[in-house]
Amino acid sequence: MSGGLLGLITIFVLAAFVGYEVISKVSTILHTPLMSGANAIHGIILIGSMIVLGAAHDAVQLALGFVAVVLATVNVVGGFTVTDRMLEMFRAGRPQPGDEERRR
Repeated sequence: MSGGLLGLITIFVLAAFVGYEVISKVSTILHTPLMSGANAIHGIILIGSMIVLGAAHDAVQLALGFVAVVLATVNVVGGFTVTDRMLEMFRAGRPQPGDEERRR
């Protein structure tokens, strides 16, 4: 194994460990703002995948670029949808589904 590959694997393992430790210490109140920030990062990933798709030359690169754009789009849209649903729980004054049944 070359020194460059060993260095990359070491960085990956350390980043995974640090990421796990940081995320596991986050309180539930901060989850939604952090999720919104992560969605912004995924938006950057979407732009990067579109740039890679635009520079593709053969069929394999086009297929992989297209799959990357689709998956990044699903990730961004799904993340913002989940964040919006979570924020709906904290908005006061709006009737929630099932409120009428609970009042009876």
